[in-house]
Formats: sequence, structure tokens, C-alpha cells
Amino acid sequence: MNTLLFILWYFLPAGLANTAPIFAAKISWLKRFTYPLDFYKKLNEKRIFGDHKTIRGIVAGIVVGIFIASLQSLLFSQASMLKTFIPNSFAQINPIWFGFLSAMGALGGDAIKSFFKRQMSIASGKSWFPYDQIDYIVGGVLLTAIIYPLSFGQYVLLFVIWFLLHPISTIVGYILKLKDSPI
Repeated sequence: MNTLLFILWYFLPAGLANTAPIFAAKISWLKRFTYPLDFYKKLNEKRIFGDHKTIRGIVAGIVVGIFIASLQSLLFSQASMLKTFIPNSFAQINPIWFGFLSAMGALGGDAIKSFFKRQMSIASGKSWFPYDQIDYIVGGVLLTAIIYPLSFGQYVLLFVIWFLLHPISTIVGYILKLKDSPI
């Protein structure tokens, strides 16, 4: 159980950073930052990332990733019960750096997947199973491993947990009218 809780804790900045662009798109004063990450550039006559990958989304994701990691660090220092499942070595890492890497990994993985979707003429927002479910996990794992690598077993558990959480969060987003489709 402690390993499960640690995995949820470890990847929470990446998981929430991955959802931040969806919420940021609904905030009216952020609309002016809705500029495509690919600056409308094309490769093979197809957009590199498409309209849904924006500067606003990247900035929102990074802010959320850093905020969540910083909040986790503060909570760890204040709540002794967290020390039962979070290793002291993890608590020693810089939360700003970890939050940044978590967010950039998750959002970078999503952007790379979008590049391949565009090149394969898969419409934006159209489901591409299982890549839509693992893109942010792969990216987040690759970048966070730079400063805090996990064991093989922990990575397997992380993939299973966060892979299963993705469709649940997508359905909740659809129910809340934040997403256009439930999958």
C-alpha cells in the first residue's frame, strides 16, 4: 500500500500538469495566450502539433506542476503521516525543479504524440488508443528519472495506475463539459 501511495504522490505533479491546459482553456483572461506551440508551421503539409497545443497550455501545465510539487514539499515537512510512504530521499529533491521536469515531461510527451497524430492525419481530439493514455506518462517518467529514478517495479506500477486514471479523468472532464468526448 505504501508503494501505491508513493507512486500516486510521485507522479501527481505530472498528472495534474497534463490536465492543466484543459482548465486553462476555460479561463477567459488566458485566451490571449492561445497561440499554437507550432506557430502554425507545417511539415509534409500538415501542422506540426495543431491548434490544441498552445503556449497557454504549456505555461499553465508548468505552473501547476511546480505548484503541486511545492505544495507536496510543504505538506511533507508538516505532516508526519506522509513520512510513512514517502522516502526521505525523495523529500530532499528540489520541488521547483521536480515540478518543472514533471510538467515538461508530461506536456512534451503529449506534444510528441500530437506530432505523430498530425503526420498520420488523425484529427485533433480524436482518440488514438493507447497512445493518448501513455504519452504523458512516458514523457513524465523520462524527465523525472533524471533527478529521482524509480525501480523497475515502481515504474510498472506507475504505468498501470496512471494509465487507468487517464480514462477516468477524461470521463469526468466530459461530464463537467471540459472535454468534447468521453474517451
